[in-house]
Amino acid sequence: MSVRVSHYLLFKKLNTKNVNVRKLSTDTKRNYDVVVVGGGIVGVATAREFLHRHKTAKMAIVEKEKKLAMHQTGHNSGVIHAGIYYTPGSLKAKLCVEGHHLCYKYCDEKNIPYKKVGKLIVATNEVELTRLKDLHERGIKNKVPGLEMIEGTKIQEIEPHCKGLKALWSPETGIVDFAMMTDYYGQDFKSLGGDVHLNFKVTKFSENSDPNFPVTIQSSDGQIVNAKYILTCGGLQSDKLAELSGCSPTPKIIPFRGEYLLLDKSKANMIKGNIYPVPDPRFPFLGVHFTPRMNGDVWLGPNAVLAFKREGYKLFDINLGELIESLTYSGFRKLALKYMSPGIEEFWKSIIISRQVKQLQRFVPGITVNDVKRGPAGVRAQALDENGNLVDDFFFDMGDKGPLSKRILHCRNAPSPGATSSLAIAKMIADKLETNFKI
Repeated sequence: MSVRVSHYLLFKKLNTKNVNVRKLSTDTKRNYDVVVVGGGIVGVATAREFLHRHKTAKMAIVEKEKKLAMHQTGHNSGVIHAGIYYTPGSLKAKLCVEGHHLCYKYCDEKNIPYKKVGKLIVATNEVELTRLKDLHERGIKNKVPGLEMIEGTKIQEIEPHCKGLKALWSPETGIVDFAMMTDYYGQDFKSLGGDVHLNFKVTKFSENSDPNFPVTIQSSDGQIVNAKYILTCGGLQSDKLAELSGCSPTPKIIPFRGEYLLLDKSKANMIKGNIYPVPDPRFPFLGVHFTPRMNGDVWLGPNAVLAFKREGYKLFDINLGELIESLTYSGFRKLALKYMSPGIEEFWKSIIISRQVKQLQRFVPGITVNDVKRGPAGVRAQALDENGNLVDDFFFDMGDKGPLSKRILHCRNAPSPGATSSLAIAKMIADKLETNFKI
């Protein structure tokens, strides 16, 4: 097992040396060749990649929060996925496997702490055995490194407290702090000459009179930057950013909160690596699993419930306008009707901890309700079309009307495993920027 954890807690306590930023005054303008809107891992990785290719370009990242990686990137499980689940030949499969290798390489180069703890996908009944076999064949086609099918007796050699009939063992699956990686991407971007402007919430794209920098980006507090070209990677706000430049309101982002339980410190040594269920193809989400963290915690979960606010990480975080928008969207209503029964169960798991623990006990019977407490939560930006279908692949959009339409490219969906794949995704989006904008 490769372990790179020296100075990790000290690094976290100091919060690294955050990207040096400057806040623009309301009457100051900045002119850039390319501006990336959104400081999550995909946006920052893409900005880094593009500036690495075009070293003389003047570039900026604008981010509405006080630091990078505040939302999906900073609230995910931190798993470096190996590419098992995805349809062979698909973009997601290719980018995950490529991104997996690039992720480890980057961590080694930058001395970013990570652990190769591995992953078990465990079958507990006969139906799951058939699905596990199919999953194994898929992983082999995707060239997942080191993947093997193991018997129940070997499961306990890897995870002594885990029980199952058979499992897929992925020794190259790991864990890392993706928010820390994003900070490193940002430092690379700065070292190449890029600017990062925080506390910059984009509220308007408009035409600028300067033909060299024809698009103006304005923030909620009056900050202004001008650009030749713009890429948005807005995550939970991606559809809203697209609408600002005249794009279609669909696919719409519906926020789903994933709530984790936290295993008591005294029991954390029961879990060595990632333990996952065999996914049920009838349902859109993966199901509860066991995830060790870089700081020694073990997360259990998550469930999946509608968030009452796009950035609502707590049960009672509510934005009435955003909630009504979700509930009245035809795509969400069709999705809710299709998955009504499992949706109700997910809601009850949110309220009653014992229901979630019961699912976890299928794999690790020794865990009880007394061993867990409520933990952190993340919000997944789930793109939905009007028919209630989950948009499962990358979706890019440019407007088709007005002078801004050929200047702004929107990345409206960068689905899981976006963090693992970030360096590979960055290459793909940089290619797309060069093609679309003829740079």
